[in-house]
Amino acid sequence: MNDILLRIKELSRQWRPDTIKTRRYLHEHPELSYLEVNTSKYIAGKLAEWGIPFEILSETGVMATIEGKNASKKTTCLRSDHDALPIEEKNELPFKSIYPGVSHMCGHDAHTACNLTAARILNELRNDFEGTLKIIFQPGEETVREDGTSGAASMMLEGGLLNNRPASIIAQHVNPHLPVGKVAVKPGNAMASVDIISIIVNGIGGHGAMPHECIDPVVVACNIVVSLQQIVSRKANPFQPTVLSFGKISGGEAFNVIPSKVELLGTLRAFDETWRTELHRLIPEMAASIAAVYGATVECWVRKGPPHVYNEPALSERVANAAVAYMGAENVQEAEAYMFGEDFAHYALEMPGCFYWLGVRNEAAGITSGLHSDTMNIDEQALEHGAGLMAWLAVNELQI
Repeated sequence: MNDILLRIKELSRQWRPDTIKTRRYLHEHPELSYLEVNTSKYIAGKLAEWGIPFEILSETGVMATIEGKNASKKTTCLRSDHDALPIEEKNELPFKSIYPGVSHMCGHDAHTACNLTAARILNELRNDFEGTLKIIFQPGEETVREDGTSGAASMMLEGGLLNNRPASIIAQHVNPHLPVGKVAVKPGNAMASVDIISIIVNGIGGHGAMPHECIDPVVVACNIVVSLQQIVSRKANPFQPTVLSFGKISGGEAFNVIPSKVELLGTLRAFDETWRTELHRLIPEMAASIAAVYGATVECWVRKGPPHVYNEPALSERVANAAVAYMGAENVQEAEAYMFGEDFAHYALEMPGCFYWLGVRNEAAGITSGLHSDTMNIDEQALEHGAGLMAWLAVNELQI
């Protein structure tokens, strides 16, 4: 195993310029969820160039298959995502996004670049390991669809990923809070479930100088936002992490007109499915009660997104141990649980899964902005670590 580890490191170093080139191309040409047509063509083109068999799933998803010796022995999976966000990039980079209002501010360009190079390494070394690898390039991670399902993970699963019942799946995500050269793994509950809350407050509009003739939905909406926080502070078990945040309040057109309607949009995060279901009951109930006090009504619904991410403990331990062998014990640590959400959770419901973090922070270079910020960036030294580590984790998992 030491020989193949050294060979993986050698190839990751040798192909580092290509990995950087790929990341920069993808960063410059981002595409939103389910619109990643050119991105998937780029991925498919690279796989074809390297002679790696692949198929297109869910229109803009790609799944490559690499067979080692004794291909039927065991199957494991690597997964990355490649959709961008509706954010105007403020970084001044030579490879800055060329599309206004669209950018890779969650690092999916880096995820795809690492996964592509990992696939290239594994294909080069396919005669040195046993089993089969499924390399997944997933679209649509950032979006909750209208039917309530999240991202394209479920579509990738339905498209044939579960054929031959993979034994495990591993994914890597950049972390701007973690220094470059470090990785972090969190066994068990790693990330929260994600739901979208929509509340429409219906009142009676009128002149701002005559509030007594109106039912002011602005006042009602403000009370709902403040009061719903008591569900977290007074209904939730203090040891049960819960987040309820509103990111949008919209209503009205003029400073002196009380509108007839106000819309609230928010997000709900939790780690426990029973408590999550209870929250879905409590939120509409409390919103309706508050509105009734003022004579208003509400329309409230919750769109379920992905469940919480659960890293299977035994797999997480193997990933951490393999990372130590590759990166050194001083560079591997246990991660905190995050209230972020990830549709990787759907894969982890079907097979043991492990979602770990790759450090990309470099304070000396000013690379410190968080995920989904308009100045998020990575230290590209991380790409060599990330590509090689993914390949090594896959090989190590096949040999278990």
